[in-house]
Amino acid sequence: MRIKYYTFWIALILIIVFALQSFISGFTDALILNDSSFSEPWRFVTSIFLHGSLAHLLANLFALLLFGFILEKIIGSEKFLAVYLVSGILANLIAINFYSNSLGASGAIMGIIGALAILRPFMGVWVFGMILPMSIAAVIYVIVDAVGIFIPSNIGHIAHLSGIAFGIIFGIIFRINK
Repeated sequence: MRIKYYTFWIALILIIVFALQSFISGFTDALILNDSSFSEPWRFVTSIFLHGSLAHLLANLFALLLFGFILEKIIGSEKFLAVYLVSGILANLIAINFYSNSLGASGAIMGIIGALAILRPFMGVWVFGMILPMSIAAVIYVIVDAVGIFIPSNIGHIAHLSGIAFGIIFGIIFRINK
C-alpha cells in the first residue's frame, strides 16, 4: 500500500481555493451548494472545497491534518480519498434539504473522524485541549452537533452529523473487510 498523502494535497487545495474566494468576486457564488445544485450537480463537490471565513478554513485544516494523515496511513490513500469525497458529497445531499446554501469541508472531515473512530476507537487524539480516545472524541463531536441543530447559527450541524454517519459506515466496511 503506497501512501500518496492526499491529506496534504486536499489541505493545499483548500488553501488555494480560499485564496481564490478571497480575491475573485463571484467565485464562491459559482461553486457554493444552493437551491441550483440539482441542476448544477458539480456544486455537491465544489462546495466541499469552499470556506466561509479564515477561522472556518483553519478549523477544518486543523481537523483534516490531525485526523486525515492518521486515517490515510491506516487505510491507504485511495480509500482515504473515497471517504473524504463520498462523505462530503453525501453530507451535502442531505444538507441541501435543510439549508438554503452550504459550503465547507466539514462533512467530509467528519466522515474521516467517523471512520477513524471505528477503526481505532481507543487511539488517543488531542482534541478539546486534552487527549481522549478517538471514539470518545467522535461522540463529543456528535453531541455538540446534535445540540447545535437547535441553536441558530451558520454552522451546518446536519452536514456534520451526516458526514460522521457516512464515515462510520465506511469504518465498519473497512473493519469487516480487513
